[in-house]
Amino acid sequence: MNMNRRDALKSVVLMMGGTMVGATAILTGCAPDKQIEGLDFSPEDIAFLDEIGDTIIPETDTPGAKAAGIGTFMVMMVKDTYDENQQKTFVDGLNMIRKDFKDSKGVEFEKASAEDRLAYLNGMYEQFKSSENREPQVIAMLKDLTVLGYFTSEIGATQALNYVEVPGRYDGCIDLKPGDRAYAI
Repeated sequence: MNMNRRDALKSVVLMMGGTMVGATAILTGCAPDKQIEGLDFSPEDIAFLDEIGDTIIPETDTPGAKAAGIGTFMVMMVKDTYDENQQKTFVDGLNMIRKDFKDSKGVEFEKASAEDRLAYLNGMYEQFKSSENREPQVIAMLKDLTVLGYFTSEIGATQALNYVEVPGRYDGCIDLKPGDRAYAI
């Protein structure tokens, strides 16, 4: 039995529960038809997304997600690849995070310590993994968008990964030592 690439991708997306970034675009092969009209993100929203991304991939010996402009990337992906339901889930989820974090911690997410932010997002992720109805789905979206945006950015590909601009011969198996970086493709 043969399976083409499109069918394989559809299967992977469905197995992941459809939370993968741009799942609709992968399943349909193009941008979604129905999206929220006039969906707009303010500079404050982008800064908020930068802080969430930087909590997921913080600065270490390499720059973090904020340095890669993750907020702008997330906005572009949500507008260009998410359908109306996914966009609504994303926007509602961001508003819920803002409100719930401030209510529970007494401070806005952007002004909280890195430890408090990380603990909050980890708690949301654990809730997401253990929930039968897969809520709050926004945490999976944020994680997927952050990882995709960071490792496809110039900073992520050249500073966090071992980047080879023009590969030479094909090496099917490369031994990595502890501390070596994975290769960007």
